[in-house]
Amino acid sequence: MFIIDSPSHNAYFNIATEEFLLHRFPTEDIFLLYVNAPSIIVGKFQNTVAEINLDYVQEKDIKVVRRMSGGGAVYHDLGNLNFSFHTLLGDHDFGDFSILTQPVLRLLNRLGVPAALQGRNDLLVDGKKFSGNAKLARQGKMIQHGTLLLNSEMEVLGEALKANPLKFIDKATKSNRARVTNLIQYLPEDTTTEGLKNLLTDEIISNNPGAERYELSTDDIAGIEKLMQEKYETWDWNFGFSPNYSFQKAIKVLAGFIEVHLDVVKGTIEKAKIFGDFFAPKPIEELEDLLIGHKHEEEELRTLLRSVNLTDYFGKVTADEIVTAFK
Repeated sequence: MFIIDSPSHNAYFNIATEEFLLHRFPTEDIFLLYVNAPSIIVGKFQNTVAEINLDYVQEKDIKVVRRMSGGGAVYHDLGNLNFSFHTLLGDHDFGDFSILTQPVLRLLNRLGVPAALQGRNDLLVDGKKFSGNAKLARQGKMIQHGTLLLNSEMEVLGEALKANPLKFIDKATKSNRARVTNLIQYLPEDTTTEGLKNLLTDEIISNNPGAERYELSTDDIAGIEKLMQEKYETWDWNFGFSPNYSFQKAIKVLAGFIEVHLDVVKGTIEKAKIFGDFFAPKPIEELEDLLIGHKHEEEELRTLLRSVNLTDYFGKVTADEIVTAFK
């Protein structure tokens, strides 16, 4: 088994690393550890914009990254440790999360934390979740990865994952907003993510004879960065890959009440209807037609709206006012 400690706090890099390692080590067992700066990691089959508080995420400059595995959206920050097991697919039951969470539970139990696996894939303490786990199978290998909330900013977590359920109607997987807690409440106050990482690494080494540390090479890092730039940093993967959905939002501006309805396919507006009590000389259908084919993405829509004389459709309004109806 190779034990790899990521040198980066960049969520784009670390999520790309998981995929890169599938190609780099097609048969070897791997235990990967990483800590991300503030970011939201959404499940492969989720509708990203329905899972996050987009305004808050943009204001706080929180990265949003889609991972390869299913499951729900999770918040990462420097108070959260992430672990990832890579094994040959035939070595474990794909539906069983218990075997590869045992090292984590064994360590925590030894430290006096009454943690346990409950339900399908969550680790809980006193009925509160501190670890969500997910899986994927690809190229003959299985990845099981999870979070360990040690000392995350719970207020930010709550705000970043708070989405208006009335805005979106879709068939994507919704995250379970379970009650969550930090492990720091059960551990010495001076426990750090680095310290927890070292303890978990020691636990893995003690139970896996022959395990050795592997440091990502210059070529490894170059390969990860290439994959990151081509896939994990892109809007097409993180937002455009979302399942089809319908969006609706209403705003009130000086020109009147404006309500936007969109049908979005692969992140692109396929149908648009705008309702309201505004007055304007041109038919609103003209603007609706202009929206078709554009990404449901704030800056692209802002650019489009700034290129149009919006007074012709709504009366006296600005592009910045109207764009709020689309997010």
